[in-house]
Amino acid sequence: MRDASNGQGIREHVLLFSRFLRSPRTVGAVTASSRALADAMVRDLDLGHPGRIIELGPGTGAFTSAIVDGLGAGTEFLAIDIDSEFVKQIQKRFPAIDCVCASAENLEAIARDRGLWPVDHIVSGLPFVSLPQPMTKQILEGVQHSLRPGGTFTTFQYVHGYGLPSAIAFRRAMSEKLGGPPRVRLVLRNIPPALVLTWQKAEESKGAAR
Repeated sequence: MRDASNGQGIREHVLLFSRFLRSPRTVGAVTASSRALADAMVRDLDLGHPGRIIELGPGTGAFTSAIVDGLGAGTEFLAIDIDSEFVKQIQKRFPAIDCVCASAENLEAIARDRGLWPVDHIVSGLPFVSLPQPMTKQILEGVQHSLRPGGTFTTFQYVHGYGLPSAIAFRRAMSEKLGGPPRVRLVLRNIPPALVLTWQKAEESKGAAR
């Protein structure tokens, strides 16, 4: 998922497209995210200080790369992807980080098992607009229960899909669970252009970390 101008760009685009053809609802994209989008996704993360970060749906690693580039000592980072081919790609490119093949529906259990609960930051490349509604609901509940108060959840939506009923419903549900609306950042240097959404969990939001 890195920019095609980077060394592995062509292979990443081919891998992503092949996985999209196999499972369009869970992959959700036919081309890799740009470095500009990746930088915007991690811009608000405090990567230089000790913390716990989980990435959902790393795919071929655009956001993973941006996170790894800024990681400081003492920061724990876990990537979770349901596609075994993407997991192999991440493990090959970033052998020092932990990447597990599992569903993001099990986020809270995975975080607890690995001693990463509560989580400081969750970054997601999952295509929530196209995922089955029960799956999206389960993932959002996992995000709500896994984040510490004050922690952040960052994802993105493509500009052309921002007004779709499913996209609006997703934003409304996430805002309700985390106690407020997201910060929104437009990224034009991506195909297609995208909006980065960052929620910060309210200190006393409904369903605070248990």
